[in-house]
Amino acid sequence: MPSAKVLETKQARVNELSELLKSSVSVVLVDYKGITVEQDTALRRNLREANVKYFVEKNTLLKRAFNANGVTDFDDILNGTTAIAVSAEDQTAPARILGEFAEKSETFKLKAGSVEGEFYDEAKIMALSKIPSKDVLLAQLVGSLQGPIQKLAALLQAVVDKNGEAA
Repeated sequence: MPSAKVLETKQARVNELSELLKSSVSVVLVDYKGITVEQDTALRRNLREANVKYFVEKNTLLKRAFNANGVTDFDDILNGTTAIAVSAEDQTAPARILGEFAEKSETFKLKAGSVEGEFYDEAKIMALSKIPSKDVLLAQLVGSLQGPIQKLAALLQAVVDKNGEAA
């Protein structure tokens, strides 16, 4: 039986994980086996640039942290090698970065995830990974709104120019 100090340390870690999960908007679990140190370093750099926390954690501790928040959807998924990516800001960043990496790797696999408390299986996480970032989506929206306005301005300018010539 583990000592009281070990149990206390594990319980503290579960509490930390539980708070991290509670404050996150997006969580993705992956099976990270089979990647090289260089690949892992590049992946971690990309995640860090997007303000995504990525780390390896024991399945039992993750399971207890999820259960402490009332989430049991991950119980069957938490086995084997598991790493977790957590974002407190961007709903798609963890899935987008990890999904792109998983497409290039034969052994690195997405397991599951959640966005704002809603459980996503592997297929849904992969679909979520195809969605551009919030900034790109906003830029696309502005671009699509700007086109008709520019056409209207050009039309009005043509009317002004035509009326100016007649005078």
